[in-house]
Amino acid sequence: MSNKIDTLGKLKESGWQSRSVKDELRGNMLQAMQKGEVLFPGILGYEKTVIPQIQNAILAQHDMILLGLRGQAKTRILRMLVRFLDEKMPVIVGSEINDDPYNPVSRYALRIIDEMGDDAPVNWVSRHERYGEKLATPDTTVADLIGDIDPIKAASKKLSLADEEVINYGLIPRTNRGIFVINELPDLQPRIQVALLNIMQERDIQIRGFNIRIPLDVSMAFSANPEDYTNRGNIITPLKDRIDSQIITHYPRELSVAREITRQESWSERNGAVTIHIPDLYRTILEYVAFEARNSEYIDQKSGVSTRMTITAMEQAISAAERRAVHNKEKEATLRMTDLYFMVPALTGKLELVYEGEQEGAVNVAKHIIGKAVSATFKTLFPDPNKKAGDESDTTYKDILNWFEAGNSLEIPDLESEKSYRKKLDKVNGLQKLVKNYASPDKKDLYAVMDFVIDGLHQFSKLGKDDLDDSRSYTDMLGSMLGGMGDFEEGDFEI
Repeated sequence: MSNKIDTLGKLKESGWQSRSVKDELRGNMLQAMQKGEVLFPGILGYEKTVIPQIQNAILAQHDMILLGLRGQAKTRILRMLVRFLDEKMPVIVGSEINDDPYNPVSRYALRIIDEMGDDAPVNWVSRHERYGEKLATPDTTVADLIGDIDPIKAASKKLSLADEEVINYGLIPRTNRGIFVINELPDLQPRIQVALLNIMQERDIQIRGFNIRIPLDVSMAFSANPEDYTNRGNIITPLKDRIDSQIITHYPRELSVAREITRQESWSERNGAVTIHIPDLYRTILEYVAFEARNSEYIDQKSGVSTRMTITAMEQAISAAERRAVHNKEKEATLRMTDLYFMVPALTGKLELVYEGEQEGAVNVAKHIIGKAVSATFKTLFPDPNKKAGDESDTTYKDILNWFEAGNSLEIPDLESEKSYRKKLDKVNGLQKLVKNYASPDKKDLYAVMDFVIDGLHQFSKLGKDDLDDSRSYTDMLGSMLGGMGDFEEGDFEI
């Protein structure tokens, strides 16, 4: 229908009714709720916390701010608000600020309607054209957001600088009758934040050099990190006071939710020559990495541990398995413990270290956290290897440890072929039996879990481990310690 309605007169005849953008958001959200629709598809873990608060804010016709640490889907949620706008909206053709044909506010639209009446041309804009966004940066100006006089426009149109049509509107007026979002609000200089006060309360703008106030119909939303983290700036108190709803976001609180987010967001289906299988156990280890990092004394918890870390870490691990399969000309590959340690580069760039962490070094901290994740996962499937003598674990790992005590070692190069990898793991006495008794893995996961048990025993200090550039080697713990003493010279212990 909108294609046929191209003038103000036809719009009146159609019976179309004008309503404010916040009325649209409220009405369309209510309609979606009544139909039982998922309001924010793909947003997981917020069903009982953040999303209900957003619903309340929209139903109350509030401007809002999402406050939370990095990687908590704040920007994605704000961009999804467009779903609750009408599919199409009429504007006066040529208007820079989406003038409502029934209630024009710009000098241009008023002149067109005055000259042409019901023949004034009308155009229809989609809901996505009614969304504006600005990342707050220190160099953002009032002209960027609100507008200013454009002397070039005045010269080209031969207009006086006193003519309202020489105004060059900023981003917010150009999003009139839509949603405008400012990300990282504290980064906006205080004097620029002051320019938003009129929009937030009086719902109008003032342009330098003009004694006019142009009313705007815009829904404002913001995102920010907590102020104790963003040392770059603060949100001024008068602006805080004008933001109706402050909604606190958070990281996934349940391991199952975190796993599903990583599964949803990571690039795991490569559509290449190699098929990569990811055991559920390894997905759990990867999520424990994030949970352990968020409790680590080496990490600055004020900066947060982004969910992007687990997503990129998964992609790194998959790439390691893919690279190995291509090297060995194999069509399929299953993740191994070696592959998980290849996700260190994804961790080091996303972890803000405190002083103690910097002393340890980013790579060592990353490996330490992976080790803790392996330990935490290990205890969900197998008995604790460090229980006191006489309990179940006293004999659980006896065959495996005896095999290493007999002088055997297990060396697994990063690019070990699948056939050789399985052959080496099968040699470890009692390993396969233990895994089948406790973990009951399917056929595809069997050797990945066996590999996991060996690394887990190292994390509990039952086996020694040497990390070389392109391989890892496991040995008896005591033999490993005595072997290390061989590095000392004869006179090192003289008194």
